[in-house]
Amino acid sequence: MTTSDTATLLEDAADRIADISRPDLQIMLRRAALRLRNAAAVSMDHDVEEALRDLAGELGMTRNDTIRFIVREWMETNTYLPVHDLDEDGEVDGTA
Repeated sequence: MTTSDTATLLEDAADRIADISRPDLQIMLRRAALRLRNAAAVSMDHDVEEALRDLAGELGMTRNDTIRFIVREWMETNTYLPVHDLDEDGEVDGTA
């Protein structure tokens, strides 16, 4: 189950709280708690956290989105992932 599915189920349950069974509510709350517990699994040193906060603010992203962005960029730059975005108007120096 994805995060958005869990969020949708929780929102729906909140809208009809009187109609939802106790076991169903317990299952949804346990799933939500598990996701929250695992959400902040990456912890950094203080100086790295500070740099992440600053960069996230500059990019207008969350901390986790910034980490994802950095890791993806690093993996593409170091050819661990294929690069999909090509600038069609950029210089290619005779090669494509």
